[in-house]
Amino acid sequence: MTGCRLGHGHDPASVATSVRPVVSWISAFLDLPAGDFQRGTTFWSALTGYSVSPARGDHGEFATLVPTDGDDYLRVQRLGEGSARLHLDLHVEDPSAATVEALALGARELARPDGPEGYVVLASPGGFVFCLVSRSASRVPPPATWPGVRRSRVYQVSLDLPGDGYDTELAFWVGLLQGRPEPSVRRPEFSWLRQPGPDVPLAVLVQRLDRRDGPVSAHFDVGSPDRVAETERHLALGASVLTVEEFWTVLRDPTGMAYCITDRDPATGQLR
Repeated sequence: MTGCRLGHGHDPASVATSVRPVVSWISAFLDLPAGDFQRGTTFWSALTGYSVSPARGDHGEFATLVPTDGDDYLRVQRLGEGSARLHLDLHVEDPSAATVEALALGARELARPDGPEGYVVLASPGGFVFCLVSRSASRVPPPATWPGVRRSRVYQVSLDLPGDGYDTELAFWVGLLQGRPEPSVRRPEFSWLRQPGPDVPLAVLVQRLDRRDGPVSAHFDVGSPDRVAETERHLALGASVLTVEEFWTVLRDPTGMAYCITDRDPATGQLR
């Protein structure tokens, strides 16, 4: 990956109090293969209603999806190789100090690129790549409004954890985000990590997968009060439906990445 390029179970409560990295903002990169970069960028720009910034990076491989109001939290990166995927940027005051704490929780350091931004690239115990960065932001964008669909927003990222490594990976993210696990009563395979401190643009959901092994992955959740109309809008943009569940619909974007539209309020994350 380029640019922000990329055992035993633990008691999440005890891990959360052992180290205290302070995450003030969460943003995400859509890492897109070169052949799908333009298609994927156009799709997610239209889906969110966010404009695409001028390209940056040594080879024009980065861009930001810029909301009309509030601070940005979604970016795109053109990959040299590999399939489409997500990685997270966790915004902290001191990336180097937060790295020490992340390593104590079980992370692996992958890279510390030279340059003024001073970010650090790491991987969770289950192999999910994330960056610790020092950029500041504080204003969560409001939901976008569409004809026929009152509001929608990418409001959540789901960390999808294989069963064998679930306890270790959950403990890691609880400690890193200082989160309080809140399991779903109706669907116990899901738990939200409720974070203290300021509002962040992406809530974090943890999902225990049916498969036992393999790498940790992630997907976006888009909240809308009218899931049927929002799904039709996405289909017109080039998405395809994979499955329809009681409270969400699983779709695939034009680059092959899965994501969900949920019945949750895009501003609050509450189930309607």
